[in-house]
Amino acid sequence: MDTRRTTRALATEAVHAGRDDLAGLGLHAPPIDLSTTYPSYDSRAEAARIDAFATTGAEPEGPPVYGRLGNPTVARFETALARLEGTESAVAFASGMAALSAVLLVRGSMGLRHVVAVRPLYGCSDHLLTAGLLGSEVTWTDPAGVADALRPDTGLVLVETPANPTLAEIDLRAVAHACGSVPLLVDNTFATPVLQRPAGHGARLVLHSATKYLGGHGDVLAGVVACDEEFAGRLRQVRFATGGVLHPLAGYLLLRGLSTLPVRVRAASANAAELAARLTVDPRVARVHYPRIGGAMVSFEVHEDPHEVIAGVRLITPAVSLGSVDSLIQHPASISHRIVDADDRRDAGVSDRLLRLSVGLEDVEDLWADLDAALGERAGTPAPAEAPARV
Repeated sequence: MDTRRTTRALATEAVHAGRDDLAGLGLHAPPIDLSTTYPSYDSRAEAARIDAFATTGAEPEGPPVYGRLGNPTVARFETALARLEGTESAVAFASGMAALSAVLLVRGSMGLRHVVAVRPLYGCSDHLLTAGLLGSEVTWTDPAGVADALRPDTGLVLVETPANPTLAEIDLRAVAHACGSVPLLVDNTFATPVLQRPAGHGARLVLHSATKYLGGHGDVLAGVVACDEEFAGRLRQVRFATGGVLHPLAGYLLLRGLSTLPVRVRAASANAAELAARLTVDPRVARVHYPRIGGAMVSFEVHEDPHEVIAGVRLITPAVSLGSVDSLIQHPASISHRIVDADDRRDAGVSDRLLRLSVGLEDVEDLWADLDAALGERAGTPAPAEAPARV
């Protein structure tokens, strides 16, 4: 009798999901299919497959048709990410913003243009909603106000937890309950499925900027939405119509990145927790933000000029983005959240003295030595820092 487990642990899925058929194909590494189009001598059958896609958005059965409908290499990544997030399907896009745009377009096409959202969000997500660039209207609220903010034309509730850049956390079960029948979209970029699986807490849609931890090496730009198959079909139709497709090479790099995701996230999280603890007792630091669920992101507010800290690092890279194997630091009020109105930014907890640190896989002592030097002399005796804010 075969006694092997039918359900697999996350670490196992990370290595094997999307690759289950390789041995049967006589392969070990996944192939990269760079074709943009595919030959077919039966145009009647092709017409039927295209009609079927136009009706449901389901992936066409049989050989691929055209790169904008789907790609076999990208499909492997989508299969793997859906398995990690515990959803039926996933649909990949050229960037995280392309993925969010597709979700808004799906709901808007149904006449559901109103969005309820909780700040803070990633700055460009905030701007996309606030500016109404896709015809959406947004109501900003706190988690407790979600139910009261819903309207008959509400198509989506959007939250990010831990949030960018303050790392504030939200009770997903409570928010999902407040949403009722309105889909809850959770930006899970910071947590990844290693630390949190929002679909298990009631979210219908799980968004990732796959550029970050899923890729993990700072060399791929991508986005993905994990969801049920019905919504995935609509997303594929929008992707086909708008052209926000993911390049096959990016799909390959993402699939490779997933195989080490649990190891990378846990190792970087251990570094981040140690740095958060040291920053908390440092008199040059006013406040430290670190999530209850852990993770590799730390935000902290300094007493002195934050721009001097950015200018002072040598090992840590002063750059936008996050989730790479190397550590990055940036000043959200100047860069990632600059596009958000200054008052809205501050009301959401994004102060002008806040720095966001994406902790990588370097030795923690080397990282601390770099931060210590960048923070400057320990002159004077400012008030001690508050304990890490775990929201």
